Amino acid sequence: MRTPRRRSVPKRLVAGAVLTILLVVLALVSLVWTPQPTSGIRILLKLQPPLSSGLLGTDQLGRDVFSLLMAGAANSFAIAAAAVALGGTLGTVTGLLAAIRGGWTETLTMRGCDVLFAFPPILSAMLLGVVLGPGRPTAVVAIAAFMVPVFARVARASGARILALDYILAARCAGKGAARIAAEHVLPNIAGDLLVQATLQLGLAILAEAGLSFLGLGPTPPAPSWGRMLADARTYVQLAPWLAIAPGAAVALAVLGLNLLGDGLRDRFDPRLRGRT
Repeated sequence: MRTPRRRSVPKRLVAGAVLTILLVVLALVSLVWTPQPTSGIRILLKLQPPLSSGLLGTDQLGRDVFSLLMAGAANSFAIAAAAVALGGTLGTVTGLLAAIRGGWTETLTMRGCDVLFAFPPILSAMLLGVVLGPGRPTAVVAIAAFMVPVFARVARASGARILALDYILAARCAGKGAARIAAEHVLPNIAGDLLVQATLQLGLAILAEAGLSFLGLGPTPPAPSWGRMLADARTYVQLAPWLAIAPGAAVALAVLGLNLLGDGLRDRFDPRLRGRT
C-alpha cells in the first residue's frame, strides 16, 4: 500500500518565518531591556564606529545604535500591526458586504475603493498631520486607509467565489440571513486568503511607516523609529555611514521576511502551488 506523500514546507515560508521571528523577538525584548538607554545622551562617545562602543556604534548624540534599532523595531511593528488590523477589519467587512449584497452596493463600494487607492499613505498622512499633528495615530490611520481597499477587493473576490457554491444556496434555503452566512460559511473559508494578504500588507505597512517617520509624520521624539534614524543619518552619511546602513538594513530585512512569509503561506494554502518550494 502506498504511503501518503508528505507535503514539504515551502523554503520561502521557513526563511520568512525565521527572519520575522528574529525581528519580533528583538522588538519584544526592547520593551523590557536594551543594551543602553535609548534616551541616554553621551556626547563624549558620539559617532563611535561599530564594535568600538556598542555592537553598531553610536549616533551623533552618543546613543547606542543597536538599542535604538531594537526600540525602533517595536514602534514599527506596533504601528504596522495596528494599521493592518484596522484596515483589514474595515476592508473585510466592506468586501463581504459588497459580495453579499451585489448590485449597486457592490458597484459603489468598489468605486469607493478606487478613490481610496488614489491617495497614497504618505499623502494621506500629510493631510491628516495638519489636522491631528504628527504621531502614532496619524501614521496608523493613514496606513490603514490605504489597506482598506486592498482587503475589500480580496474579501469581495474570495467571498463571491464562496457564495456561488451549492451549500450557500442550501444555507439560504434553511433560512439563514446574510450576516449569519457571512460569519459561519464565508469568512472561515476566506481566512487563508486574508491571512496571506495581511502578511504581505504588514511588510508594506512597515515600509510606509519608515517613510512617514522619515518625513517627520511618525512617532514623535524621543520615541525611536527606523525612519527617523534614516533621516538623522543624512547629515553624517560620509562621516558615519553605519547610521544609515543599520536602520536601512532593518527595514529591508523586515520587508523581505514578511514578503517571504506571505509567499510561503500562499503556496501552503493554494492547492495549485503546493508543489512549489
